[in-house]
Amino acid sequence: MKTTLAFDVYGTLIDTQGVLTQLQAWVGDDANALSLSWRNKQLEYSFRRGLMQDYQPFSVCTRDALNYACSLHKVVLTHEQKEALLQSYLTLPAFDDVAVALDQLSRSELRLFAFSNGERSAVESLLSHAHIEQYFEGVVSCDDIKTFKPNPAVYKHLTNETHSLTNETWLVSSNPFDVLGAMSSGLKSAWVCRSEASIFDPWGQAPTETIADLLGLTALFDRQQ
Repeated sequence: MKTTLAFDVYGTLIDTQGVLTQLQAWVGDDANALSLSWRNKQLEYSFRRGLMQDYQPFSVCTRDALNYACSLHKVVLTHEQKEALLQSYLTLPAFDDVAVALDQLSRSELRLFAFSNGERSAVESLLSHAHIEQYFEGVVSCDDIKTFKPNPAVYKHLTNETHSLTNETWLVSSNPFDVLGAMSSGLKSAWVCRSEASIFDPWGQAPTETIADLLGLTALFDRQQ
């Protein structure tokens, strides 16, 4: 059976800091801090809702996190500005290395899937806008089972949807919580460490592989074939 690569979307394929240009136009020097708080709270809300079994779609977590970040930084945005920012989450840019790496990987004996907390329609919009949708066999959304990463159920959902063997499935993610979640469910993992400032959680468990960008995957799987 072919090896399956499941790519996290937000923060791995797609740059969530792509909202900065618009934020800078509206809030100036507060843009970077606001954007980081928005992203961190978005993830926290997904964790909390998953644990509480009080599911709301990832887009709702994103909206609520934006409202929180504005309150935290005492930034006033109009309703129209907030809606524009939320709409921008459907058209965020891919990282520069993504298209080249996916094109190379798609030419090998590998199966590629996008795997995300986001609703299927939102993920498909992102992939289409970034012109990378053609590289994936499909999208696996946690929304299908009404919970979020790193719930073990989502990794089981992944292998069920892709008809893949656990030990032949890799999770590719820049998010350490996602990598650890996948590994705890028996998957292999590639942590995309795009910055020297990034820290992997010190839980005594290392990723199967650590790469600086997605081009590192092509070298990794070239060695394995």
